[in-house]
Amino acid sequence: MRYDCIVIGGGASGMVAAIFAARRGQRIAIIEHRERLGKKILATGNGKCNYTNQVQTPDCYRGTHPEFAMAVLRQFDVEQTIAFFQSLGIYPKVRNGYVYPNSEQAVAVADVLAMELNNLKVEVFLKEHILNIEKEEQGFLLKTEEKKEYRCNKVIVATGGLAAPKQGSDGSGLKIMRRLGHTIVEPFPALVQLKAEGKFFKQVSGVRIEAKGELFSNQKKVTQEFGEYLFTDYGISGIPVFQMSRYAVSSVLQGKKTQLLLDFFPHMTENEFQILWNDRMKSGGYKTIGELFTGLLNNKLSNVLLAEAKINPENIANRLSNQEYTKLLKLLKSFPITITGSNGFENAQVSAGGISTLEVNPETMESKIIKGLYLTGEILDIDGTCGGYNLQWAWTTGAVAGQNIGK
Repeated sequence: MRYDCIVIGGGASGMVAAIFAARRGQRIAIIEHRERLGKKILATGNGKCNYTNQVQTPDCYRGTHPEFAMAVLRQFDVEQTIAFFQSLGIYPKVRNGYVYPNSEQAVAVADVLAMELNNLKVEVFLKEHILNIEKEEQGFLLKTEEKKEYRCNKVIVATGGLAAPKQGSDGSGLKIMRRLGHTIVEPFPALVQLKAEGKFFKQVSGVRIEAKGELFSNQKKVTQEFGEYLFTDYGISGIPVFQMSRYAVSSVLQGKKTQLLLDFFPHMTENEFQILWNDRMKSGGYKTIGELFTGLLNNKLSNVLLAEAKINPENIANRLSNQEYTKLLKLLKSFPITITGSNGFENAQVSAGGISTLEVNPETMESKIIKGLYLTGEILDIDGTCGGYNLQWAWTTGAVAGQNIGK
């Protein structure tokens, strides 16, 4: 059986690509190796599916050539995305720019896409794994692990990257693309928790604190994030950590010294904090240094700070030496954490890296290497920050590819 187009991968970008291609009168099939379509969508937004974000700026997308993202996103933007899903039945709920289905159910997003595929009579083949794509004179031959063969005029590869393999992203599409001559920017985990060096992490595991984090690679500042940081027994987590993680992981993989400096009082300058601390010393100098932290900082964290400064918490506060005083204030405004790695693809929300965008036409998502082959979603060397950006990338690339398949 021959199709106008076969979409490999029934995730976010693959489903949307199939819908837009089928709406243009094409005979479309989706081949998905999991037991259902949209498996990864179900886990997004803690099951509520933050499916896009009203704030769209260039710094929301990363990659070797991040400018590629904005060139594509102009063709199917946030307003078009919200309108598309509203036409399928998803009424939007907006919170500070973050867009959710009004039902706050990720399954609703996956379900309405599946309903539209069924309405358009897109054929869906589940539990079938593509092993190879062969270019033929009149299109493509697809061979599966199950010894099946499919032929089509055009093919869309929407197989994802390497993040969250339990949900279907196994990197198989990248291997096939490499064999077909595409350049692969080596993938690594992004939007992921970070592992760190130090014996004190188990002591502060579970502690959350509002702070500013500055990430350094070989002593050069790379990025910074404000927000709630979560200490864990292996290192550090929280949304600001996720936002910085792709830079931290990249730095570690390059063998560079990677350090996160936390400012526990980010809304004060060093001088303002020094005044605050001196006031506490004046009013509570009779207390032990450990007691002086009560009401100022989480006691587990203050114990670690004192240990790092080599100060006995039982010492009387007003007897601190100048050296101890200076060291303690520095740690409170610039607490160093040495990053050693991440929690891997298994715990990452997305993978950075992928097919080089230099080899893809941003106007159509068609490969510049192989005519008739289109690439969408996470398989490309573009990754978004937290907040619905990776799903927006999926919807946009899927829509652009699908619309051009039918031309």
